[in-house]
Amino acid sequence: MSRIGKRPIQLPPKVDITISGQKVSVKGPKGELSRVLPAEVEVVQDGTTLLVNRRNESRVARQRHGLSRTLVANMVEGVAQGFQRRLEIQGVGYRAQAQGKNLTLSVGYSHPVQFEAPEGIQFAVENNTNVIVTGIDKELVGNISAKIRAVRPPEPYKGKGIRYAGEFVRRKAGKAGKK
Repeated sequence: MSRIGKRPIQLPPKVDITISGQKVSVKGPKGELSRVLPAEVEVVQDGTTLLVNRRNESRVARQRHGLSRTLVANMVEGVAQGFQRRLEIQGVGYRAQAQGKNLTLSVGYSHPVQFEAPEGIQFAVENNTNVIVTGIDKELVGNISAKIRAVRPPEPYKGKGIRYAGEFVRRKAGKAGKK
């Protein structure tokens, strides 16, 4: 039995869930999310708790049990509190600006790099070097953060680039000087 899959999901107050077949819709104060789950699992609501159960003991059902439970739990947490990802920009002259819904990065290229916020994502910038990506869909927040980091990943010699907050970048020694 999947250790993650058998854990119940507690529904916070002000969060409503609708289960119709394999489609699960979650509505809360931050917004609404829906997802179609695989046919091998079923979601059962018992008062203020949700249980994700396998329909059979096949290999595919066992593989998708824990995944489906985590997806539903992330939807519930997202509409209740939301998710955020912090990025740090390090380097001389490297900075970010939030212009309306868009994010502009100046990270050493000959041109500024523009990011348009997709539906459900907001950008915030602190001190020109800290970018905060927020939204209700954990998967989308993580993907957008990864795309921003990929514009200029941290390099190992000086550590310049865009990194996740708290990310450790292993540094390398530079060239040895002539004697």
